[in-house]
Amino acid sequence: MKSLRTICFGMLLLAGFVPVTPAQVPSVWREQQIEAMNQSDAIMKRAHGRDDLLAQYQVMRRAYASDGKPAFRAIFGQYLSWYQSFIGDYQDAELGFSIEQKPLVDDAPSPLAQPGWHAVPALDYIPQLAKNYRVVFLNEAHNIALTRTLTVRLLKPLREEGFNVFAVETLYPADIDALNKRGYPIATSGFYTREPVYAEMVRTALKLGYKVVAYEADPDHTGNAREAQQAENLWKILKADPNARIVVNAGYAHIQKTGQFLGAQSMAEHFMHDSGITPLSVEQTILIPHQNSSMNHPDYDPIAQALHSTQPIVFINKDGKPWSLRPGYDASVIFPEEHFVYDRPTWLELWGARVPFTVSGSFCRRQYPCMVAARYADEGNDAIPADRMVLDPVPLTTINDIKITNGDYSTPVGQLYLRPDHRYKLTITDERGQRIGSQMITIRTPGESLTNTSQDIPEPGACNTGTPRQAVAGSAPCHNP
Repeated sequence: MKSLRTICFGMLLLAGFVPVTPAQVPSVWREQQIEAMNQSDAIMKRAHGRDDLLAQYQVMRRAYASDGKPAFRAIFGQYLSWYQSFIGDYQDAELGFSIEQKPLVDDAPSPLAQPGWHAVPALDYIPQLAKNYRVVFLNEAHNIALTRTLTVRLLKPLREEGFNVFAVETLYPADIDALNKRGYPIATSGFYTREPVYAEMVRTALKLGYKVVAYEADPDHTGNAREAQQAENLWKILKADPNARIVVNAGYAHIQKTGQFLGAQSMAEHFMHDSGITPLSVEQTILIPHQNSSMNHPDYDPIAQALHSTQPIVFINKDGKPWSLRPGYDASVIFPEEHFVYDRPTWLELWGARVPFTVSGSFCRRQYPCMVAARYADEGNDAIPADRMVLDPVPLTTINDIKITNGDYSTPVGQLYLRPDHRYKLTITDERGQRIGSQMITIRTPGESLTNTSQDIPEPGACNTGTPRQAVAGSAPCHNP
């Protein structure tokens, strides 16, 4: 597994986010970044001395709040945003690290400014576009789980088109065989798999019968060498199995087939050179909403306001050819505007696949912050949850402008997003990872008279959270003895 230092700085470069402040020359800024990376590595090592994810995050956010140096904030801010996404705090993950999407000189004109283009649902169109390809590249922004949501939904129709291998960035090779046998990711499966939507992506592929593979480069391969070895690893899979058709998940511009790439070649370019195969490349990281709309690409707001789409779209012309904002990609996905309920994004519904389930902070027994996690009932306690969030009355845990998650000044409330007609085990833990309580719940199909049901699972020394009730788990008062 490549070090966080390499991933972090590499992603900053790929995204064009390595700022130089006006008072600094590049060489000085570079030295400050190296110092910040060393500092970040030390903090991560200290955080990973804690067993629980929430405890690790507490170490990190306090370290971030204690140091306002621009270089440290630029580097460690990305680390922090990853972990905010891991604990389900997607709103703060985006606020903490977002990349302004500036127009480039070779951007295509907006489809709104050209006759003959019309919008279609990406979920319907992309599988049809992929029919004649052996390899499909889908990219993501690593701390913005929104950019994974469409990929989760595309896996089924792509499987129906004959795709049978799912290649995932930063998976740990040591767990690959066990992962394919077990059927769900755990903490040691990979790095980004700790984020619930990413885990749902891998879990969904396994349930659909994909073989999940790792293709990450060796730790000593950086820059162009990393791109080349990733491409080589993908080509090895195809050479070993003439029937393999691969869906590849990768970050940012790794999937661009032409164009400027950090003075080198992208993974996709290396792959085409090695294999002679032209992949389908679908861009998902540029035309996305930001909570600060000034960071949106100039084409985004006019498209969103003209269409008011409720699902990801692509534009096609009368001949069925897709529109792409940038050369090097075959199609650009435009995601809908964001909406939040209890400060959690509604795109966690995964475009109709999941429904919200409301949880009261009374589950926490006044032990804040507390983590509420929902795992599939047929998976082990080590499974990465289908969804999780932290409940915490904000004033108790705010450090400067950094909070853990959401809630009001009294008992916080949040919503998990879960699949209908499935059973889940809710577990509630404190910041040390100690179990506070648990409960089995069944998520019903929307429209049924009883939306959700729950069943308490007694915990040693735990209080009674009350009788099962509709839609709200843990809503009965729960007092400490």
